[in-house]
Amino acid sequence: MASVDEGHAWLLLCPGLGSRAGGGRTPGPVTSSLIAAFEAELGHRATVVHGSRLVLGVEGGRLTLADTTGRSLAAPAVAYARLSTPRVSADREITLLRHLEAMGTRLINPAEAVLAAVNKFWHLQQLAAAGIPVPDTRTHTDAPLEDVLDAGVPEPCVVKAVRGHRGRRVFLAADGTALRSVAGSLDDRHPYLLQRYVAHSHGRDLRVVVVDGRAVAAAERTAGDGRLVSNLAQGGTHAVRTGRHPAAEALAVAAAQAIGLGVAGVDLLFEADGSFSVCEVNCNPTWRPDMPGIAEAVAVACRDRLIASG
Repeated sequence: MASVDEGHAWLLLCPGLGSRAGGGRTPGPVTSSLIAAFEAELGHRATVVHGSRLVLGVEGGRLTLADTTGRSLAAPAVAYARLSTPRVSADREITLLRHLEAMGTRLINPAEAVLAAVNKFWHLQQLAAAGIPVPDTRTHTDAPLEDVLDAGVPEPCVVKAVRGHRGRRVFLAADGTALRSVAGSLDDRHPYLLQRYVAHSHGRDLRVVVVDGRAVAAAERTAGDGRLVSNLAQGGTHAVRTGRHPAAEALAVAAAQAIGLGVAGVDLLFEADGSFSVCEVNCNPTWRPDMPGIAEAVAVACRDRLIASG
């Protein structure tokens, strides 16, 4: 039966992030930097493991873990899971994280925190309960969007899908009438957030990468051509601003802690009075080469947990 290897850490790569050896794409720059940092910081105590090669089990009343060749594996003492956020599923990635936790693995980003992060309203619930400023937001469950509009919405209104990513399925509606005119054309597989428009932050935000309670890097992201969304995947640009906005960085740390994430990318909106509010908290942040030290900080977080586990 598998046990916990008290002196070992995993960098766990789930589908969509590439593979170093067979069965996937070549790792991207973020994954490559993490692999290098884990090897440098942890040496033989670290292993890169692909989620697609793991088999979970229950045998004789005990949880087991094996690879796809049938070889029994010890669960690691510590693991950092690098997930493809659009593909995160309770039936797949979350099941794997829960299994590792139940076997005794300390996850840098626990399963429950990942679940909260991938649903944009779930993490707003937790942030608001912790007293962290977020834009006024409404959402719905079974009610058709057209019926929700009858209850009134912020005007202007930022509309975003609760499971959107990379700035997709986000737009600005001037008022409820404008939103009603397109509501029937929206993909209704997921609910939507109807959120206060922060005009002062139109087309820009501050992304802060938090690792183990510390703001490791920050960048101001700016949209092009007057667009609302500043996500780099949508053509935005960024400028490193680490240390320029200490209050914002402190807010990002508090937001990551409220969700329970050891590694997070926190997106902050610029308010007109000079303060910030939290737009989103991401469990799988990416970064650019001009934001050094992040991968190393993640590896150190794993090392510190290994030491603490003794």
